[in-house]
Amino acid sequence: MATIIRVLVLTLSMVFSAVGAQDFQGVATYKTQRKIDIKMDSTSNPDVSKEMHAKMMEMMKKQFQKTFILTFNKEESIYKQEVELDKPNVGLGGSIQIVTIGDGGGSDVLYKNTKEQRYAEQVDTYGKIFLVKDHIEKIDWKLGSETKYIGEYPCYKATYTKMVPKTITISSEDGGDNDFDTEPELEESIVTAWYTPQIPINNGPDDYQGLPGLILEVHDGDLTVICSKIVLNPKEKVEITEPTKGKEVNQEKYEAIMEKKAKEMMERYRPKKGDRNDGNSFSISIGG
Repeated sequence: MATIIRVLVLTLSMVFSAVGAQDFQGVATYKTQRKIDIKMDSTSNPDVSKEMHAKMMEMMKKQFQKTFILTFNKEESIYKQEVELDKPNVGLGGSIQIVTIGDGGGSDVLYKNTKEQRYAEQVDTYGKIFLVKDHIEKIDWKLGSETKYIGEYPCYKATYTKMVPKTITISSEDGGDNDFDTEPELEESIVTAWYTPQIPINNGPDDYQGLPGLILEVHDGDLTVICSKIVLNPKEKVEITEPTKGKEVNQEKYEAIMEKKAKEMMERYRPKKGDRNDGNSFSISIGG
């Protein structure tokens, strides 16, 4: 462990000497994807069920494949989705439809100031804009000894453990009996990150930060985030501007609002008790 620390210190010293200037900045591109588990069953027409299952899985996979841009300097950063055409809600025929709820369509902006340990996130949710301001929570990273290259950058492994809701299953065959008011049980989940000391900032994509180098890869449950491109000190100076638009709330208040809205949406879309399905039943596993 002592050897690793010495190597890190030496590497950081060399990089700081190389970049040195106060205007050190960069732009990193990240690709995200999330595993989706949708189980479908049909006793009346298994061939149609398999076809619908394949279509749903493909559509959901594309829905969760996104590209984000992290613009950063030594102390600040802006993280936002790359501009793309809106993804429409998709119907699959019958009574099944993929509906995206709470998606800002790429207009969300996350600003972080790692020197002052605070953030401001502009979020467009359910057609309303919020400005979430709060402090950056410290992550209890455990530095590991494993290394690998991501592109041209040597990276080190780090992990931390957090509590997440256990996976639950929502099924059309439950007749609307799912209890969304019950607090979910929690279980441990290990988050793994790979960071490079060659880019000496304690920042990373989304709300991952706090390591001695830029985070280039994250594995968090079903979510994977991987850096695909980095440009250091681009010719055109990047502008990092803290967002100011939206109803200002802290993180706790925002989560309470979102929980209430999510329950309202689940109540709206879940099948009513006594409703008959058309032979195309489904279940969606959520969690982790």
